[in-house]
This record gives sequence, C-alpha cells and structure tokens, in this order.
Amino acid sequence: MPEDDEQQPVAVVRPEDLGWDDSLYDDTPAAGGAGRDRDDAPQRADRPEQAEGAAGPAALPAGNGSASETSGESDTSGADGDSAGDRPATGGSAGGDGTGTGGTDAADGDGGDGPTPSGRQRRPRWARVLIAGSAALALAVVGAGGAGWYYVQHLNGNLTKSDLHLGDNKLDKAAPNDRGQTPLNILLLGSDARDSEENLRLGGAADTVGGPPIADVQMLLHVSADRSNMTVVSIPRDTRVTIPKCTDPATGREFDMVESDTINHSLQRGGPGCSVATWEELTGIPIDHFMMLDFAGVVSMADAVGGVPVCVDRGVDDPKSHLKLEAGETVIKGEQALQWLRTRHGFGDGSDVGRTKAQHMYLSSMVRELKEGARLTDPGKLNALANAATNALTVDPDLGSVNRLYDLGEDLRDVPSERINMITMPWVPAPQNPAAHVAPKPGAAEELFALVRNDIALDEEYPDDIAEAGEDTDADEDAAQAREPAEVAVTVRNGTGSVSLPAITGRASVVVAELAALGYVQSHVDERPISQAETSLTHPTGDQAEADARAVAAALGLPDRALRSSASAEAFTLVIGVDWREGNQFPAAPDAGPSEPEERLDSAEAITADDDSACMVVNPLHATD
Repeated sequence: MPEDDEQQPVAVVRPEDLGWDDSLYDDTPAAGGAGRDRDDAPQRADRPEQAEGAAGPAALPAGNGSASETSGESDTSGADGDSAGDRPATGGSAGGDGTGTGGTDAADGDGGDGPTPSGRQRRPRWARVLIAGSAALALAVVGAGGAGWYYVQHLNGNLTKSDLHLGDNKLDKAAPNDRGQTPLNILLLGSDARDSEENLRLGGAADTVGGPPIADVQMLLHVSADRSNMTVVSIPRDTRVTIPKCTDPATGREFDMVESDTINHSLQRGGPGCSVATWEELTGIPIDHFMMLDFAGVVSMADAVGGVPVCVDRGVDDPKSHLKLEAGETVIKGEQALQWLRTRHGFGDGSDVGRTKAQHMYLSSMVRELKEGARLTDPGKLNALANAATNALTVDPDLGSVNRLYDLGEDLRDVPSERINMITMPWVPAPQNPAAHVAPKPGAAEELFALVRNDIALDEEYPDDIAEAGEDTDADEDAAQAREPAEVAVTVRNGTGSVSLPAITGRASVVVAELAALGYVQSHVDERPISQAETSLTHPTGDQAEADARAVAAALGLPDRALRSSASAEAFTLVIGVDWREGNQFPAAPDAGPSEPEERLDSAEAITADDDSACMVVNPLHATD
C-alpha cells in the first residue's frame, strides 16, 4: 500500500487528483472507482471534427491537416508509465515555503511526488498551457504569409469560444497611460479535459471522460501598454483563494461564493470565465482575454512548430515521465515535449523547482523559435501550425477570430525576448492544509500583483512602495474627494483565526470602536466566521468609493495593498486578518530600508526568454553517463 494511503486511510480518492493517466498512478482499487461529480460543471462543447486531423474544405491549401496527422504518427508514450506497476502513488512534502529559485507551482506534477487535497501525489499541469501564449504569436507568423478567405473561415471554425467573465465582481479595464496606450492582460489556462479520444489517450482514465475539467495550469500574460515588455505570472494550482459567485452561461446554474478553495477548481464553476473572475478577485488585475489549451493541443502545437531545442548537462532517463535524452542539445516535439514538461525526478533534486526551470526553458525556447521563424518557412508547415493553434484553443468571444489572434500575435512578436519575464507568485504553505496547499505569501504576492497593475516591468527599477508607483502625485482637481466619515458605513469582520492560531475574541468590535472614534459612526460588526491571512478593505468600484476607501485606510494605517476594488461589492467590508491581531492601528512595517527586487520577491525568481545558454542539471539518480 502506498505511503500516503497509510497516512490518510479514510481519504476519498478522486480521479482528478491522480494525474494525466490516472489509471497508471495508483495500483489501489479505489483509484479507478471514484468518478467525478458530473453535476459540478457542464461539459465543454465538443470541438469541430477538424481537430482530429481532417483536411477541411477542399478549397483549402494543402497541409492544413498535417498537424494532427503528425501527432498521430508519434510512437512515444504520452503517459507517465506503461502499467500500474510503473506508477505507484507516493507522498510528498509541502515543498518548503516557496522561497528559492522558481518557487513555482508547488502543486506541479508529473503524477509524481507531491500531495494533493486527498493526500495523493500531484499531477502534471504546465504542459497543457505552456504553448498557449505562443499560439497567437504563431498565428501572426502564419498571417505574415497571407491566407485565403476560405482558409481563414476554416481556422475560425476551429476555435472554441466561451464567455470571458462569469462572476459578479468584474473589474473595469486598465486605464490608458499618458499616451493613450493600454496594457493587455490575458489569462492562460491548461485544462485536464478528457472530451475526445486523443485527450483520453494522453490524459488518462476513462471514468473521467465528460466530467468537469479543472484548470491545473494558470498563468497571466501581461503585455505592457507600450508593448516594450511582457510579464508572465503563474499561480500554483493548489493555491487557496476566494472563488467568487459565478453563473454558468449555458445552464444558468449559480455557484455561490466559496471563501477558500484551490484555484484550479474555479474552472468547474461554469467554465474559464469563473477562473477569470477568481484571478480578478485575488490580484485586482483586470483581465481582457483568456486562452485555454488541453492535452492534445500540446502535442499538435509542438509537432506543428517543428520541434523546440532543449539542453541537459548529462544524459537523462526518467522512468516516471519516460524522458530519455543524451547530454547536450536535443530538438524535442510532440509527446516527447510532454515528457520534458512533466519531468520532475530527472531534473535537479527531483523537486518542483527543477521541473519549473525546465518548463520555463521550454517556453522561452519556443518563443525564440517562433520569433526567428527558423522552422516556419514552408507553407505546409505554416498551415499546419495555424490549424494546430486554432484547434488547440478555447478563447473568449472577443478573441474568437483569426484576425483578432493575428493582431494579438503582432503585439507579442514586437516584444524583445530579453524583455519577456516569467515568474511565479510568491507562496507559503496554507494554514488550512500546509502539507498539500499553498497561499499567497503575505506582502510579497501583493507586491508582485501591484507591479502588474501599475504596468511596471520586473526588469525595471521600481520604488519601495510598489502600490503607489503608478499613481499621479499631482492632485487632480477633478478627482473625487472622500465623503465625511459619518456618511461612510464600514462592515468589519474578524478573520484573525487560523489553523494554528485561535481567533481573537471581540477583535472586530475593537476596530469598530476605533472607527467610531475616528468619525465612522455607521460602522458595525459582521459576526460570520472567516479566516484570512492578510487584512483587506473591499470597496465598490468607482472614483467616489475608491476615495472613501483610501480615507478609511489612511485613518486606520492600512497599507495600499489592503485595498480591493470589487464590482460585486455594494458596501465597504474590512476583514481583519491574522496580520492585525492587536492594536487600534494597523502595525507599521519595520523600517528595513529599500531592498532589492530579488529579496522582496524571494520565492519568485524571474527568467527571461532570450537566455539560450541554459542547460538543465540532471538528477544524478537518473543520469545515464
């Protein structure tokens, strides 16, 4: 019996917790017997038949079906094992506090070692989305060669579309800069959907077919207003967050707000639009578009690109992912690309940190390949790439045409590779389940989000108070002025309790009394229980509400990172977090002086896409030379 079964004998095993090829990751009877609750979310619409390799209309140029044909010819295994005996379920640790290199997806997995909500191993997740950000760029490359009207219509038909925002908390779009330029925020999602034979072959157990998918990979692609730089922020899939109320557009089903759940489950609550709403709730960053990729999309895109060069410092043979490479550089594609992206044990010390570096290396290399166009000069390959890119993607309606994707690709193509920064949200073990889940690292995570909100590149110098960096220091005479305190009602909730700390009794009443003394006489206590690491003040959208919220924050000494604008908020709600367990004023941060970005974002080391010298360090236990 696997070790994690011994630790949690009564755990309910869910196939969604087992990995891509679920049947290969556990040899216990329970592994295959638990299906998903198919009522949790609707199935995603089936893709057009072109996705299975059909050539499309007869009038189309030759080659527009070759992507799927190529993937069908691959003779390598897309699973992380050939039998149940190859993939025993194993336990794992929390992966530290998120500090150090990468600090990425603490929940990343190749079906290998790392806990999940049920106590089982984590599963692979980056592989399904690493190519999604390159898809629009790929279409720009294709578009540069020209395409007939019928072919464009064919590509448009390949795309699957879904509503952008399903929550009741939609943020206003980012404001333009002084030159009228507006930043662009795109959420990239990797789905574990098993809604086709190809996805089932690559993704696993038959008992999960048709079940609601989850978003195991989630990255935000932020393109600066002047299109000079790009920041890619990833969030571990087991990060505990608030998932706002969402409504399924297909069925009308309403999913109530969840105070704390892992972010990957947001996709099950109506579709990708709920993941968008969840990101906006967490980060305060308005999202303009989303792009979602599934299992088969990774293989078809990797094949169509013609391969991506990667490097290992020694020969590697990883029995978990089946990755076998000689030392030095190798061009990988198709299912071999999946093996690279899901390899954990073969790299570094066998932890998620090494795997994350390998995934970032792959994405950086693919970006360089697309920009250089080294493998994209043949019209047939261009058509195959366009077919693969459009078949692989689910997008929001505003991004749901080849022309729109082409325009986006043009924007992405203009960004220099050395200005493309990839980073993971700083995280710490979540108090609710520190062995399996993570939480945004207090202070550091909000600092990263503030950088993106204020359109500040990670490779630029920035001030110590990030949250104020994008503000105009000259008062605008037309700006809204805060109302008198007596006109502003603040609801106060006590969130000072955690798994390791009991809530401070009467804490909300103490702060209400302080607010009343400051003139906010309409303030009152909300007795509903809640637990929250960081203190927050949520307010309605609009200039007046923001001015009032800033006045309340100033009166209590709250930092700017505590402010949260929400379209669903009808009043001001102050949640007192674990970081404010005593005192009438929020505790001032110790004056440690300005610090370097590497110190302030210590668990989120960034890399740039122009680094072509990187070579993965192979774990000696899996080296072949």
